[in-house]
Amino acid sequence: MRFDDSLKTVLAADATTAFGAQATFRQLADLIARGRVAADEETLGRLRLLRDQVPVNVRAAVARSLALGQPPEALIALFAEDEPGVASAALRAARLSSAQWISLIPQLGPSGRAALRRREDLGTDVERALASFGSTDFTLAYTPAPSAIPVVDEARDAADPAPAAPGLENAADPVELSATDRQLTGTGGFDIAELVDRIANFQQQRAVPAPVTAAPAIDHFRFQTDADGTIRWTDGAPRGALIGLRLVSNQAGEGAQVDGIVLGAFRGRTGFTNARLVLDGGERVAGEWRISGVPLFDPAGGQFIGYQGAAHRPRIDQTAAPVADRGNAEGLRRLVHELRTPTNAIAGFSELIETQLLGPVAPPYRERAAAIRVLAADLVAAIEDLDLAARIEGHALELRPDVVDLGRLLQRITADVQGLAALRDCTVDLAPIDGTPALACDERATERLLGRLIATLVSAAQGGEVIAVSVSWNGLAEASVSMTYPQALASLPADRLLNLDVEGESQMPGAPLLGTGFALRLSFSLASQLGGRLTLAPDHVTVTLPAAIGAMGQAIAN
Repeated sequence: MRFDDSLKTVLAADATTAFGAQATFRQLADLIARGRVAADEETLGRLRLLRDQVPVNVRAAVARSLALGQPPEALIALFAEDEPGVASAALRAARLSSAQWISLIPQLGPSGRAALRRREDLGTDVERALASFGSTDFTLAYTPAPSAIPVVDEARDAADPAPAAPGLENAADPVELSATDRQLTGTGGFDIAELVDRIANFQQQRAVPAPVTAAPAIDHFRFQTDADGTIRWTDGAPRGALIGLRLVSNQAGEGAQVDGIVLGAFRGRTGFTNARLVLDGGERVAGEWRISGVPLFDPAGGQFIGYQGAAHRPRIDQTAAPVADRGNAEGLRRLVHELRTPTNAIAGFSELIETQLLGPVAPPYRERAAAIRVLAADLVAAIEDLDLAARIEGHALELRPDVVDLGRLLQRITADVQGLAALRDCTVDLAPIDGTPALACDERATERLLGRLIATLVSAAQGGEVIAVSVSWNGLAEASVSMTYPQALASLPADRLLNLDVEGESQMPGAPLLGTGFALRLSFSLASQLGGRLTLAPDHVTVTLPAAIGAMGQAIAN
């Protein structure tokens, strides 16, 4: 025989302290919402007693958590008695049958019924029940000002009393008018000068502009979308700036831009955390945000109906700005140095286990060691990128004047990325490079620039795609290397490409750990340091670097 003593345990807890009252209130409401405790007078009365000891924000959080259970009608009615913010949260989160809603609606106030009118998942019979209260909820009360009270002629009323208006049979006696009121109603003298002074005072007061207070800054808001990704509800931000924006649109100029995390989550109907959002709306919401959301499904049919989530301004460690905006390049370089040593140690020790240099190792451990080595290699590449960005920012990048054979360099780079291309099931096609010039650049930095750029494009490719690499030179002092985009990047404008960070669908070995946008921005900076430039075209990216010119004006070709 088994029994549930959850209620006894909750009621036995110490609720005399602020923390104990909050914990008991949360636990008791959760037990009732999940049907483990009956919503009788004893339990509901205990909630009412604890309610005054629990802060409003905690009660609102408990009300929102009712969406995770099947709360009874009596519990919803109890929360509907609370302050408007708590009642509105409970009424938006609760799921009741149509009969229960119709029974509950008369117990709600105008603000509670207004919260229900904003819901779109209620039946037509519930909407008709709400409409029946429209004449009450939407009626404005009117109380006449004292100066509008009519003057009573006692002699006329005594001779010919008028019938009293319905509901006013026991009204109080007429109010005696002041001297000013008698002047304005004709029962005494009429002072024109006083009337003129009152008009002048009114005009003077109206001419003084009301003090303009700056709108408070917005650093967070909540939102809810429909199945198409369009924001239909928001809380904490101007509704006009957000309602109607589509979070899943890749088209520039539509006011909302998100990274690949949101796009991938939306396709898979999964949650996402700290994804990047850029808004072009009003001044209060414009700029960069970090958003998190969970998918919503219709409880009746299971259909996907949208996302519910929250947004906040990015912290300093979440900002997608280049390293050049950080300001402390030297500190970043020291941090990179501290990270590089243990990471290399992890990679080396995992390689020892994988190759069994320390002794026999079981196959599962060798496979795990191989996976660790690959992940450590990705981390080392990210550390090297950060170190390079910090050196550029701190003007500490050392470049040597070399002569680089561009043809041999590209052959070596394309051979190195063949393993990554095999994982992506794509092809890197290097065009014939006969007669290509040499470059007047630092060989190591040039290899890092072209190699990282080609690897970034390959990491975004899908099965069957071809990344074409070609070299062009017009006999002048510059040579260009062009690389075509994979389909995932070809549809994005230049500003979107530079702002892509840590796409969820690109997390495979060789993908830029810090994001495609960071890799492209770093390539921009490195190309500039080498005396060249990087250009983003609609279907390809081009790196232009200085060619090595000999004494006769011809390029030095090896």
